[in-house]
Amino acid sequence: MVWRSVVINRPARLKREHFALVVEQEQSARVPFEDIAVIVLNHREITLTHPVLSACADYGIGLYSTGDNHQPNGVFMPFLQHSRATRMQRLQLSLDKPTTKRAWARIVQTKIQNQARCMELLGTTGADRLASYARRVRSGDGGNLEAQASAYYFPQVFGRSFHRSQAVWVNAALDYGYAVMRGACARALVQHGMLPSIGLFHSSEQNAFNLADDLIESYRPVVDLHVAQQHPADPDAELQPADKAALVGLLNVDVAMPRGRMSVLASIEQAAESLARLYDGGSEQVLELPGLIGLRQHVFEM
Repeated sequence: MVWRSVVINRPARLKREHFALVVEQEQSARVPFEDIAVIVLNHREITLTHPVLSACADYGIGLYSTGDNHQPNGVFMPFLQHSRATRMQRLQLSLDKPTTKRAWARIVQTKIQNQARCMELLGTTGADRLASYARRVRSGDGGNLEAQASAYYFPQVFGRSFHRSQAVWVNAALDYGYAVMRGACARALVQHGMLPSIGLFHSSEQNAFNLADDLIESYRPVVDLHVAQQHPADPDAELQPADKAALVGLLNVDVAMPRGRMSVLASIEQAAESLARLYDGGSEQVLELPGLIGLRQHVFEM
């Protein structure tokens, strides 16, 4: 089972030796490819060989690049790894509108429920208001309760003067954490034969990850909870390598799923699998979405 997140913040050379990734630095490290879920390249002086890229494709590893601002700006994913990808993509394109709208409502409802749970875990008042929003979500979220909930939620969690457009530590951390989750969602969708660009609700022609942006919604409060608990006293502080490693580590915290507790990464795999069942004739009830329960790291059996 994949579970390791490899974050590289210093100059390094990456190469493949048999079935393992070798990271050459002052002290070299060796990690079996079969254990790796994601690799984050967060330094300009990192080089890697073609066999490493090929192994990432073969093992379904999400390889993230970062830009000048050290935020993830790209993800390398396997090419049509699923054996019946064409069939699945035809099913995506033919999904009827009523099912699409009901599925989106399920996602929005779960997101708002997780936002309410985030507020409860933080001891913030007003979670009952969000819970009432979640109960009122209808097909397609025609009442735009997702936006109403977020407009109330963010100032309650991060302060009344907070806004997502501000250049502060909190927003840098949220953006980084969301980007990692988004890449993990895209990776899972591709592995199950779906096109990440064909969304349920998100439909921008300029967005190659519309479906990933649908799937991520229920997972955003995991990032929110971590950032709210860890933000420094100085709002203008810069995001440090340790902060980024901790945000990548959120892929390994436990969430509640219909089949029991599991890591976020395993949960995303199940959510993508359930989405494939929706496209294959299921109703919105087949969707398996996460419930926020805290930030306890998953314990993997070795």
